[in-house]
Amino acid sequence: MTSPLLAVKNLHVVFGDRAVIHNLSFEAQPGQSLAVIGPNGAGKTVLLKALLGLIPYAGMIRWRPDARLGYVPQKIEADRQLPLRLRDFLAAKAAVLKLPFGELDRVSSEVGLTQDALDASIGHLSGGQFQKALIAFALMGQPNVLLFDEPTASLDELAEERVYDMLHALQRDKGMTLILVSHDLSVVYRYADMVLCLSKGTPCMGPPREVLTPETLEHLYAAPPKYYRHVDDAGAEGRKSQE
Repeated sequence: MTSPLLAVKNLHVVFGDRAVIHNLSFEAQPGQSLAVIGPNGAGKTVLLKALLGLIPYAGMIRWRPDARLGYVPQKIEADRQLPLRLRDFLAAKAAVLKLPFGELDRVSSEVGLTQDALDASIGHLSGGQFQKALIAFALMGQPNVLLFDEPTASLDELAEERVYDMLHALQRDKGMTLILVSHDLSVVYRYADMVLCLSKGTPCMGPPREVLTPETLEHLYAAPPKYYRHVDDAGAEGRKSQE
């Protein structure tokens, strides 16, 4: 049996006297799409930062030796007056990683960045273009794991759908593992293989059809969730949170 790509055991993250994550254990398999959900303050972003080694923690986080990580943060502030072209922004990472010539064009093509977008100042990109830029930045170096923190939080519905379709295609075509924080339960239901629920109580984990039930969601969010059922183009039923 294939060993897990990621194994987390008895993870604790504490800030001052506040335990944000307490005794969390789970595994992620190669090629899996794992969604992390939960109410505000449950520790979703904190978990991603711990997995990336960006904050101190207690317990065990073990990545398989062949894991190569890419990270797309929820947002970064871009000074609209900063005279930095997107092309230069990506080229800087390519230079630091000593990537081969053509890597910039490869990732730009994968996420659909045009030449005009590459030559634009990063402060003047649209929300959708800037999100693609962050994904392209994360893809440099050919990671096999991508961690996303609410990757479409600032986008309109159409741009959001395009980004998630692109992420799904990357996973399908490259066999990548996705670890995704999202509040959008319809996206979780449609794209995730497994769902990790974080809450102040006991965390839970399982396939979307088992986890995204009214009973579990009411317990997770401490209130009856407001969602509607929908059927996507492939006929799969989904649920979308309206909280």
